[in-house]
Amino acid sequence: MTSPLRKALEGSSVLVTVGSGGVGKTTVAATLALRAAMEGKGSLVVTIDPAKRLANSLGLSALGNTEARIPDATFAAAGLGPQAPMHAMMLDMKRTWDELIERRAPPDKREKILNTRFYQALSTALAGSQEYVAMEKLCELRAERDYPLVVLDTPPTAHALDFLDAPSRILDFLDNDAAKWLLTPALAAGKVGLRLFNLGGSYVAKTIARFTGTETLQQLADFMLNISGLNEGFRERAHETRALLEAPTTSFVLVTGPMPERLDEAIFFHTLLAQNKLNVAAIVVNRVHSPVPDALWPQVARLPQELLRKFEKTLKENEHLATQDARGIARLREACAPTPLVLVPRFERDVHDLRMLWETSRYLWGDARLQTDEAAG
Repeated sequence: MTSPLRKALEGSSVLVTVGSGGVGKTTVAATLALRAAMEGKGSLVVTIDPAKRLANSLGLSALGNTEARIPDATFAAAGLGPQAPMHAMMLDMKRTWDELIERRAPPDKREKILNTRFYQALSTALAGSQEYVAMEKLCELRAERDYPLVVLDTPPTAHALDFLDAPSRILDFLDNDAAKWLLTPALAAGKVGLRLFNLGGSYVAKTIARFTGTETLQQLADFMLNISGLNEGFRERAHETRALLEAPTTSFVLVTGPMPERLDEAIFFHTLLAQNKLNVAAIVVNRVHSPVPDALWPQVARLPQELLRKFEKTLKENEHLATQDARGIARLREACAPTPLVLVPRFERDVHDLRMLWETSRYLWGDARLQTDEAAG
């Protein structure tokens, strides 16, 4: 049977890994890009990963805001021979925002926007900024590059579809009704003088000024005035992003862990993806405990008594965890049908190099299977 992820890779130009933090999305994204290159499809994996695990797993000392090709020597050292090039990049949120403003803002407005502290908040701390620039970079790469496959590792999400809501959040910030109501006189007049705020007669303006200071109020007016002309561009890109995510050549890979709290998140996430008519290629359940092989129990039984107790305790604990995982996986399979599940075991060592990424890909591609996979249906 052909792996659902193999089908997705063959038919997609964009793969998006989604899920909560700490479930191995970065590993899965890098593995998909690696397998694509090994199968002859040039790939780029894009991540926002503050731990910089991706660079280490690909044999690079660092990744930046531009694409870096994985050297042939790195693959050779891992005993791998890709049939197409593989690239990787780690998205720099601030740099991507700066490039966005430099590209879209009129020349006379660029420095004024870039140097305000409100822009600093927008580009570094505003909720949704990280997700927005990930989507912005994805659109840019599809429009301006010719990678056969782009794999986007979305930021860890506290809420299911933050990356889909991000463009709307940014527009809400820029179109804030309260700020516009207060600043309309200044915006309409094309000026930012505080006299236009009618501070003497406006209770709201005086109240805000008391808490923020008149200088802050003027800086806010400056920022809103300078960036107001970019709103239409943000709106257009939000529509482009949505169209790209809904395209038949875009597939989503939902990554989760077998723990009950992770499975609940995954089921909710899957429901929202389906409601938004997004194509979910598969759900990857990562770090699954494998059942104890039947042949191991007789071997342990022949150990000296002292060792026997320790080994039996360890094997029973592992068997308990494997049983729990199998039950959770069966529940996930039922709740998310007909989306296929792909199981990846909990390896004895961390996935931190190309060899381990390749080993992971064997499970993603169906070259290797867990016993739990068959037991869960």
